[in-house]
Amino acid sequence: MFRTRALSRLPEVFPRALRQLGYVDGRNIHLEFRFAEGREDRVRAIATELVRSNVAVLVSEDTPAARALKDATGTIPIVIVAGDPVGTGLVASLARPGGNVTGVAGAGADLAGKSLQLFQELLPSATRMGLLASRTDPFATPFREQNRKAAATLKIQLQELIVGGPAESEAALAKANVDGLIVQPSLATPHLAALALRARLPTLVASTPFVRAGGLMSYAPDRDNLYEKMAAQVDKILKGARPADLPVEQPTKFELVINVKTAKALGLPIPPSVLARADEIFQ
Repeated sequence: MFRTRALSRLPEVFPRALRQLGYVDGRNIHLEFRFAEGREDRVRAIATELVRSNVAVLVSEDTPAARALKDATGTIPIVIVAGDPVGTGLVASLARPGGNVTGVAGAGADLAGKSLQLFQELLPSATRMGLLASRTDPFATPFREQNRKAAATLKIQLQELIVGGPAESEAALAKANVDGLIVQPSLATPHLAALALRARLPTLVASTPFVRAGGLMSYAPDRDNLYEKMAAQVDKILKGARPADLPVEQPTKFELVINVKTAKALGLPIPPSVLARADEIFQ
């Protein structure tokens, strides 16, 4: 996995979903979890190592991990959660992926309009937003394009902050002159949540764990539901299905998550209309 271990529920939810399908880790299936902690060099080394170990199925979270696995093997089945898998070249199409990759479309860039609109409701006086995007993550291109369109529609100025990875985020935040920060999911770390809070920057990112860690808001597909869909895809592959023939699934459940403690620390009153729509609130 590309993201940090602290911001992933995959090791908890994925085995549980597999158990419901009859697979018990250590009995009739063996699961190994590896985390690159946001480092591109590390995720590629992990991908090479796993391919050499001749596993039956590879599972990945986030586009950089999916790309590393796809580059490492063209034969071992890969089940992914990744934003815009067609636009980033991971699959040929959602209906017929082709090749050895299938899975679930995760936090697609097309959610930018809805999430930015909700963010604006929390920050009604904001006129300038920062967009923290990765220089190396293929998902950055659709992520930036869709946020540009959403910002233009809402008449918000967008300052793009392009970084090579999480380690460069602190310097980028120091230069930012913005009212809030939209974060590409692969750059979200607990350290970034702390940095943004210290800089008094409200944050929007498609990651519930990031909000738990101190981020302000997330509007995104229900991640647990995505992991359950991944488990179902793995089950089909283990029973003989080919990834090329398994359609990439679309998210069906979305959730709005708000950290009220962070809002209070930033001095932000949360409109009752937004609170009423929240699926989860962290106090």
